[in-house]
Amino acid sequence: MLFLGFSAGLPLLLVLGTLSFWLREAGIDRSTIGYLTWVGLIYAFKWMWAPLVDRLSIPLLSRFFGRRRSWLLFAQFLIIVGLVGMASIDPKVQLTPIVWCALLVAFGSATQDIALDAFRIESADSDHQAALAATYQTGYRLALIWSGAGVLWLAARAEAGATGYDPAAWQFAYLCMAFSISVGVLTTLFSKEPVRIELAKARNAKAWLHQTLIEPFTDFIQRYGWHAILILSLIAIYRISDVVMGIMANPFYVDMGYTKDEVAAVSKVFGVVMTLVGAFVGGVLTLRFGVMRILFLGAILSAVSNLLFAWLATQGHDLHGLIWVISADNLSSGIATAAFIAFLSALTNIQYSATQYALFSSMMLLLPKWLAGFSGVFVNHFGYSNFFISTAVIGAPVLILIWLTIHFKVVEFKKHDSQVFK
Repeated sequence: MLFLGFSAGLPLLLVLGTLSFWLREAGIDRSTIGYLTWVGLIYAFKWMWAPLVDRLSIPLLSRFFGRRRSWLLFAQFLIIVGLVGMASIDPKVQLTPIVWCALLVAFGSATQDIALDAFRIESADSDHQAALAATYQTGYRLALIWSGAGVLWLAARAEAGATGYDPAAWQFAYLCMAFSISVGVLTTLFSKEPVRIELAKARNAKAWLHQTLIEPFTDFIQRYGWHAILILSLIAIYRISDVVMGIMANPFYVDMGYTKDEVAAVSKVFGVVMTLVGAFVGGVLTLRFGVMRILFLGAILSAVSNLLFAWLATQGHDLHGLIWVISADNLSSGIATAAFIAFLSALTNIQYSATQYALFSSMMLLLPKWLAGFSGVFVNHFGYSNFFISTAVIGAPVLILIWLTIHFKVVEFKKHDSQVFK
């Protein structure tokens, strides 16, 4: 799970955060960068093909590797092809082709997430899910360091003293990222196919389609009734402050004059380490105080930490200020993420693990990613400081939804549900 988590985390920044740094350095307008973040909406719609990943086998490939591993290999192949394509293009000269390659990477990454979430949930009983989840998250965060700081460091080294924008340096860095996916490929090849909990076999095509496309969603509605609307609404906007703000973070660093090495050291390495610390703290706090209370705390911290970026925007190039702001922001993010992952996992019925988890994680991104597409336009008109303040304000409805969820006792967490935090 450590290496598979690495494979899952690697593509995310390469089509979102790190790509925005590359595009801004290439002189692409902030509004265009904002719109291009809609590439990430693919992650928000992965529930649409999650039932197929959950129930369909890939001809020949599944025969040799099993259903879960065959889908993982297929997805990893798409990621590699897309990254190699991005590495062969200069966005300053040809922007459209790099967008298509980024879409391919995002689709492969989303498909890998679907298969991997199911692989993780099905690979052990509830008593061992804690170890799998923790190890997966560690690998995921290490990948964020490599795809964030690693790309910037590789690109800076490849510049070889060149001044200004050097497309060859970025292309070299992205080729290295494509090669890095081999970690996931090799791990998949040598992993054991999990034993699935199969539903009763469908008697005909209509019954099969009902099991595949309808039952995962009706199961959720039947279990929670009208409260399902409240749960899905909370999932849809819980990370809205972080996601919308994060789109303009890298363009902000470029415009404030921070170098690749500075951003790599502070934002990507130190920041991710603080996220891991936050995840650990979030896990400990959740065991002590419960899921919903820490979910509430995480929402407050995520919104408030964005105000620190508003302050940083008034300071110009301030490396020490960047360190403190990144520390607080990533610590908050880690606490919120720890509680949120456990919240989503507890809602999932293991019989429909891939589809339901994909639905939840997709809902988390749909509205925030759509709204984030306009972030560049907002910054162009109102400036960075006002933008960061607005991202804090839009987090307020999250607190109301969490309070309602607690008030109506929508989700009752049993003792074994808290094992994911350990």
